[in-house]
Amino acid sequence: MGIQLKKLSDQVIVITGASSGIGLATARKAARLRARLVLVARNESALRIISDDLNMLGAETMHVAADVANEADVQRVADAAIERFGGFDTWLNIAGVGIFGKNEEVSTEDMRRLFDVNFWGVVHGSMVAARHLKTRGGALINMGSETSDRAVPLQGIYSASKHAVKGFTDSLRTELEEAGAPVSVTLVKPASVDTMFVSHAKNYMEAEPRLPLPVYAPEVAADALLYAAQHPVRDLYVGSRARLTGAGAHHMPRMLDKGMTRFMIPMMKTDQPPRDRNDNNLHTHGTDLMERGGVGHAARETSLYTSAVTHPRTAGAVMIGTGLALAALLQMRRRQRAQY
Repeated sequence: MGIQLKKLSDQVIVITGASSGIGLATARKAARLRARLVLVARNESALRIISDDLNMLGAETMHVAADVANEADVQRVADAAIERFGGFDTWLNIAGVGIFGKNEEVSTEDMRRLFDVNFWGVVHGSMVAARHLKTRGGALINMGSETSDRAVPLQGIYSASKHAVKGFTDSLRTELEEAGAPVSVTLVKPASVDTMFVSHAKNYMEAEPRLPLPVYAPEVAADALLYAAQHPVRDLYVGSRARLTGAGAHHMPRMLDKGMTRFMIPMMKTDQPPRDRNDNNLHTHGTDLMERGGVGHAARETSLYTSAVTHPRTAGAVMIGTGLALAALLQMRRRQRAQY
């Protein structure tokens, strides 16, 4: 069965993790494009402020405070969307948490909590969304990571959760395709993004953590998510490094091991002392209402790779134009050489 996705102005979109970072950037972009929104996060006061702000700008939104780790909470989100808007067309599983530290030092309790949010939160959202979308069509979009393809040191349990999200998403996609369900299932895999991820993460290291360069603006990821809401696509990388990491993990895993051992571990530590370990949002929500957390340098506002993937006609025209220009330049140089 062919999958037909609506333009954003005709969609109702559920966004988990909507109170900060990529989720908030996506909500704001989708609202400007006149999508109707169901905003989801644990922080109800932040959600209310965001929803009120967007509604004042002419959007139509509602919010539901929920912990995606709780299956009943996620079902309540779907029920609220159906009651208010009659259903939804796209479900974005963006909510996530992080931990920095060596695997042997991170407590099992914290590991389980991270998996409850990053993996089981995606499972709960996917199951609720799939049941609804099978009857009306639409898009299910899960937030993976470049670590879905290649685990990184000092973020071991986070990497494991994103590996699990990839395995679950790929399996669910195949099952829905076999059933002929008109549901597009996309896994989005960003490189480092300037969000509240670091400041929200629980840190076990002896220094304050940082993300490896390059770091992209959250709007770059938001653009990719909203592209997937309108165009059926299997996987979507955000940032060329994410694509290169995936290719390296497949073609030269041991070389990548050695590179990460030598460069990645020191790259993920600043020269600043760590903040209080209890200052995190692993078990409860933290400071929200911010898209960016600040990475000490300018984030990349665009990704040529991701733009090329999401705007193939434009990219093709640029490549053709570049090719013609190069051909003309070469021909001119040949003529000049012939004159001499």
